[in-house]
Amino acid sequence: MKISELRSGQGNVEVEGTLKDIGDTRSFNKYGRELRVANAILFDESGAVKLTLWNDDVTRFKNGDKIKIINGYVSEFQGEKQLTSGKFGRMEKISENVTKNSDSESADEESSSEKTSEKEEEEIEEVLEESEEEI
Repeated sequence: MKISELRSGQGNVEVEGTLKDIGDTRSFNKYGRELRVANAILFDESGAVKLTLWNDDVTRFKNGDKIKIINGYVSEFQGEKQLTSGKFGRMEKISENVTKNSDSESADEESSSEKTSEKEEEEIEEVLEESEEEI
């Protein structure tokens, strides 16, 4: 699927693109647990969409990395489409930014978990649902 084909409310999204403009990480406490979130832009030849990175994904990916979203979800906030891996999806790195200069960094990043833990996913889903209710 191409980014230009994404529609708000769409689930089971599978899309590939390149990351850019990864924003600052924000941390907040929810139910006694610290969560981290950052926004980025995911683009391909057809267009771009805001991508929400949660917890470990915030540090796992870098600007210029090519990634694949599997079973993602598209929502809308303040009139802007947003893509996330959501509760049941995941993000995989297809290729790294070519400016990487250390093979050991690549090995460390690839060995990190590719999927958020089930408990983290539930907490993220609750935050997303609450955010949508506020709209």
